[in-house]
Amino acid sequence: MNNDVVPVQIRGILPSNAGCAIFVGNDEKVFVINVDPQIGDVIVKFMRGVAKERPLTHDLMNSVLKGFGISVERVVVTELKSSTYFARLILKQQNDLGQALVEVDARPSDCLALATAHKKPIYVSQKLFGQVEDMSEVLDKINESGSEPD
Repeated sequence: MNNDVVPVQIRGILPSNAGCAIFVGNDEKVFVINVDPQIGDVIVKFMRGVAKERPLTHDLMNSVLKGFGISVERVVVTELKSSTYFARLILKQQNDLGQALVEVDARPSDCLALATAHKKPIYVSQKLFGQVEDMSEVLDKINESGSEPD
């Protein structure tokens, strides 16, 4: 991994007017990615290890990847264009012929869900991390008020 990316974690998940606010960051800065409420719920379930009655879409994706010998290596939230975040899902396929890394364009919400399910690292491009508004104080106030995020 090079210096073009910053390691981050999911620091909190809260319902919001836009669906669900995923607070992503590190000790330096936290920013928000808004996702559909269903994706927020999926990420929370993966974080908590909650068993589901039937496989959901991300469970299906996990099964397909596993079936083809593909593992999630990491995800990188790469940029912000017109209020939309973009991300890359980095996959590794290993078989008798060797191994290959593949980068796939994906929604950040799906990347966060898969990284959480596989307990894999989440990164943000250095350029994007420098551009996003720091929401650390907002998250701290939420935590202090007692409505602690997931």
